[in-house]
Amino acid sequence: MDGGMIATTQALVRFAGVQKTYDGEHLVVKSLDLDIRKGEFLTLLGPSGSGKTTTLMMLAGFEIPTQGEIYLADRPIKNMPPHKRDIGMVFQNYALFPHLTIEENVAFPLSVRGVPKAEIRERVTKALRMIKLETLASRRPGQLSGGQQQRVALARALVFNPTLVLMDEPLGALDKRLREHMQLEIKHLHETMGITVVYVTHDQGEALTMSDRIAVFNDGIVQQIDRPAALYERPVNSFVANFIGENNVLNGTVENIEQEYCRVALDAGGSVVATAVNIAGAGARTSLSIRPERVTILAGPDAAGEGPNRLPAVIQDMIYLGDHTLAVLTAAGNDEFMVKLPAGAHAGLSHGEPVTITFRPEDCRALDPV
Repeated sequence: MDGGMIATTQALVRFAGVQKTYDGEHLVVKSLDLDIRKGEFLTLLGPSGSGKTTTLMMLAGFEIPTQGEIYLADRPIKNMPPHKRDIGMVFQNYALFPHLTIEENVAFPLSVRGVPKAEIRERVTKALRMIKLETLASRRPGQLSGGQQQRVALARALVFNPTLVLMDEPLGALDKRLREHMQLEIKHLHETMGITVVYVTHDQGEALTMSDRIAVFNDGIVQQIDRPAALYERPVNSFVANFIGENNVLNGTVENIEQEYCRVALDAGGSVVATAVNIAGAGARTSLSIRPERVTILAGPDAAGEGPNRLPAVIQDMIYLGDHTLAVLTAAGNDEFMVKLPAGAHAGLSHGEPVTITFRPEDCRALDPV
């Protein structure tokens, strides 16, 4: 889903020059400048140790920045305790109170805020209806499934109408089908309630499905922040290209540059024309990024002929995946070059068969060397 409607471009949260170190030497988060817009669903995406969870914990108040400031609605909050930040939290392990009923769990944030009992009952009933668990209000968390517990955690985070909701890998413990269902459910709640959500995950499919924008973290730095489709189609460096979706990499040296395109001599021989995105200049090393669905296989009489970016290849495997077939080839020195084919296309191809692959210069991005 390439983003829903973002409510406003006004920043609700602003990280200004934020750094975090635990040992005084290694920065887990390095000079982070990040604006989070009011009403948007922003995902912090990256591998383990990239700094995404630390960033979320600093926003929640469970970690304090070593340097820099965090602003919430233009107020500095670096030294503000978590319970005064008006932020809802949803964790992977749900963090529900096992001795309280579902109703009491959802009511807890209202009780500690001193909300009148009649209003608590009304708001809890509405919250449980929203997550379709009103009939289970008197049960305890141990009597619910994982998906139901996660819904309760979600209701508890939303019941006091927080300014901001933070979610730390909230669906990581669920099975695939339930996880996909909950992705859509959370996205629907975000859209209907107009809340601002900051969501942490290492699952790029989850991020692409749910987010208005994604901030891709690596080594404590935001590598790129953009809408899902832009990240996938127009990665600015090799890390983003390889982390978001499936990607083919060919290595080579830039021969020349003409406006937005460059010609690259491949290490395995031959040359291709690519879109010049992130290269140092002629003579520089580069890694080319080509998505599997952007490549065409030519076999038989079609394989002959001229045209840009035609390379010889050999079929290694044809993997049937229902809605499409994945062809694995050896091409330009890459023994795992992947091509996504529509179901039924090239059904006659088999292991060891020579073919030609072709792709447009627009679909081949010259990036920093891997």
